[in-house]
Amino acid sequence: MRESAGGKVAVHLIGLGCARNDVDTEELAGRLSADGFELTDDPRAASAIVVNTCGFIEAAKKDSIDTILDAADLGGPKKAVVAVGCLAERYGAELAQALPEADAVLGFDDYPDIADRLRFILAGGRPASHQPRDRRSLLPLAPAARQARSGQVTVPGHLSLPDGTAPASGPRPIRKRLSTAPSAPLKIASGCDRRCTFCAIPAFRGSYLSRPIAEVVAEAEWLVGEGVRELVLVSENSTGYGKDLGSNLETLLTEMVGAVPIDWLRVSYLQPAEVRPSLLEAMITLPGVVPYFDLPFQHASPPVLRRMRRFGDPESFLDLIERIRDGRPQAGIRSNVIVGFPGETAEDFEILCEFIAAANLDAVGVFGYSDEEGTEASGLGGKLSPELISERVDRLSSLVDEVSAQRAEDRIGERVQILLEGRDSTDGWFGRAAHQGPETDGHVSLGQLVGVGSGDLVWGRVTGTDGVDLVADLED
Repeated sequence: MRESAGGKVAVHLIGLGCARNDVDTEELAGRLSADGFELTDDPRAASAIVVNTCGFIEAAKKDSIDTILDAADLGGPKKAVVAVGCLAERYGAELAQALPEADAVLGFDDYPDIADRLRFILAGGRPASHQPRDRRSLLPLAPAARQARSGQVTVPGHLSLPDGTAPASGPRPIRKRLSTAPSAPLKIASGCDRRCTFCAIPAFRGSYLSRPIAEVVAEAEWLVGEGVRELVLVSENSTGYGKDLGSNLETLLTEMVGAVPIDWLRVSYLQPAEVRPSLLEAMITLPGVVPYFDLPFQHASPPVLRRMRRFGDPESFLDLIERIRDGRPQAGIRSNVIVGFPGETAEDFEILCEFIAAANLDAVGVFGYSDEEGTEASGLGGKLSPELISERVDRLSSLVDEVSAQRAEDRIGERVQILLEGRDSTDGWFGRAAHQGPETDGHVSLGQLVGVGSGDLVWGRVTGTDGVDLVADLED
C-alpha cells in the first residue's frame, strides 16, 4: 500500500462530467482528507484511484468506462480502482459485472463512509456492489416530510464532514478544493422534479432537494476564503431552488450578495418557463450577479417541446430574451438544443432554425438525439435515422457558428470586465468576460501583460473576435 511521506495512504481522484459532479468530487476529497487519507495528483503514486463517473449520455458513459479501464491499466499489486458517481449509481451491480477491472462500484449512499469503504477495499475486501433504485421516491417534497426522512438517504453535497466542526456562520463546508482556478461551482440543490422525456437524471439523482440558505452561504464564504473570485451556482434546475424550503432563487441571491464578499456570482441552468419577473429583476439588478442567462430551450417547435414534456414556443422564448436585453443589453445568453427528437418533422426543424437565427444567442450547444435507457422518449415512435439527425446537427451547428460569431462581432468596442484565468506562453493572458460562462462560452485574449495574475479582474475594450472568442485591449 503506497503511503505519503507522512504515512498516510495516497488516493487519486478523477472527476468526470458536469460542474455538479465536480462539486461531488471535491466532497469525496473532503471526506477522505478529513478521515486520514492523502490526496495526490499523480495516479501512479496512489494506492487507490477513485473515478467519479458521469452517466448522462452515451458519450459520457463511454468516457467514464474508458477512464476506469485506463486507471486499471496503471497496474500495481497495491492499487485499487473504485467507481462512484452517476454511472455507478445508475447501473451498480450491472456495471460491476461488465467491468471487473473496477475493484468496487459504490453508490451515493456509500459517500458518508467512503473512507471506511476504501480501507476495506485496500485490505483486499470486496464490498457488495451498489443496487440501483429509483431515487425519486426517497425524498418527499414537503419540508416536514423531508425533515422526518432526514438521515435515511444520502444526497451528495448535503451532509457534513465526519469531524463535526463548523464555522460560526453556519454548517462546515464539506469540500476540499482540487483546483486553484479563480472560479468554482457551488451546488445549491440536487435532483429534479421535472419529467422531461429525454432525461434519466431524476431516476438516479432523485427528487429536487434544495440546500438551506445558511449552508450555501457558509460554503460560499469558505470558497471566497480559498481565493475564489467567481461562484457559479449549479443544480439540475436552478429556477426551482427553494420550492421545498418555502423560499426561492431570488431570495438566495439577495442573501448571498448581502453576506458574501464575492466579485462575480453566476447562475447556471435556468428553466425558461420558470424565469418569473421577480427572478429576472433580481438577476438584472443585484450587484455582483453577472449578466448571464443559461437557458436550455432544448427546442422551439411547440409540438416537439410537448413531446419532450417541456413548455414554450418561439414567441415566448424571444419575449424572454428581449426582456433580458432590455434590462441588461450586454447580457450573455446561452442555450442547449436537441436535434432529431422522435417525431421532429422538417417543419419543426425549420422552426428551430428560424428561432436560433432570431434569438441571436451568444452560445448554443447542439446535440443530436439518441435513445437514453429508461426514458420515456426511448419508447416513442417517429424515430429519425441517424443519418438525418447528423445532417440536421451539421446544418444547425453551422447556423449557430454564424449567429454566435456575429453576436461576438457586435461586441467590438464594448467595455468588458474580464476575470484572468491563465497565460499562454505565445499569446499571453486570457480570461473570460462577465457574459461568458466557464469552459463553454469562449474566452477573451489580452496579449502580453505585466503586473497581473490569475484571478485578477481587469477592464478591457473589445477590439476583435475569433468565432465566439474575443480580443481585447487592457484599459486602466
